[in-house]
Amino acid sequence: MMMSGEVSNKQIIFKDYVTGFPKESDMFLTTSSISLKVPEGSNALVVKNLYLSCDSYMLRMMKPSPSYVPSYVPGSPLRGYGVARVLESGHPDFKRGDLVWGVTGWEEYSLIDTPDTQIRIEHADVPLSYYTGILGMPGMTAYAGFMEVCSPKKGEYVFVSAASGAVGQVVGQLAKLLGCYVVGSGGSKEKVELLKSKLGFEEAFNYKEEQDLDAALKRYFPEGIDIYFENVGGKMLDAVMLNMRQHGRIALCGMISHYNPVQPEGIHNLMALIAKGIRMQGFMVYDYFDKYPKYLDLILPHIRDGKVAYVEDIAEGLENAPAALVSLFSGLFSGSNLGKPLIAVGGD
Repeated sequence: MMMSGEVSNKQIIFKDYVTGFPKESDMFLTTSSISLKVPEGSNALVVKNLYLSCDSYMLRMMKPSPSYVPSYVPGSPLRGYGVARVLESGHPDFKRGDLVWGVTGWEEYSLIDTPDTQIRIEHADVPLSYYTGILGMPGMTAYAGFMEVCSPKKGEYVFVSAASGAVGQVVGQLAKLLGCYVVGSGGSKEKVELLKSKLGFEEAFNYKEEQDLDAALKRYFPEGIDIYFENVGGKMLDAVMLNMRQHGRIALCGMISHYNPVQPEGIHNLMALIAKGIRMQGFMVYDYFDKYPKYLDLILPHIRDGKVAYVEDIAEGLENAPAALVSLFSGLFSGSNLGKPLIAVGGD
């Protein structure tokens, strides 16, 4: 029986740590209750979740091994980035009715006891779902890696792997806005067509159809690559090394090929870093969140005037969240995903 002031709260619970890829049965939907009142004396927020983001890093959180993100706690709700409306606030920087994006639980309502993980949404004239993608963490990841780490210049040659994903599609369009020549790779015919027809890449290719990645890159970059935005690792990174130009830059965003293999693929062409004076740098988006206002000033006008597009794959309802997340993980290798996956929780 629920106490006064409490409401029912649907949640997606994480069962236990997984080996390999998770299955839908590794998560389950349950209903608990939650108070919509902030604990007395607390600076916490109570929010109604509107959209939840499916992101590849969440695979690492389902495993017990140490990582750059903390593992999920078995028996607790999953957590990740989302868009929410503030229902009650004990924090002076937030008020009831504010829209925010940041880390939240995979549930209808969440008590956010660390409000510093939330960013107030000041521009609601664009789709709110975009704050799980192009205007949220993935967009900031693209901006940080491409603009801050790689310092692009007009006319440079840019290659983006996993280019139709949540981050890659933003990187390619940022490069186009700066007057760069951009080529992307994807894992299906549909992704290649999306990159060229909707997202404005000069060229794109299906890496699964290429027997020789080195030859493919030489075909698309006869003069070499200035900037490589790395999402894949393994054989792709090895081939890119052979095709980088002098003083090229590589931003290490992710390495899909290393997420779940029994034996991670090795890199054999690292000598190119020395011979060509290449700078290869990993980065974490959290270190660049202070640049978020600068990023919004850059990207919002282009979204509004239609010069920048963003492709989403929205699953409706919290009950469909496990299937959406499992589809994302399997699609990392099958190439079946098309667009940024997220869940519309429903209600307002």
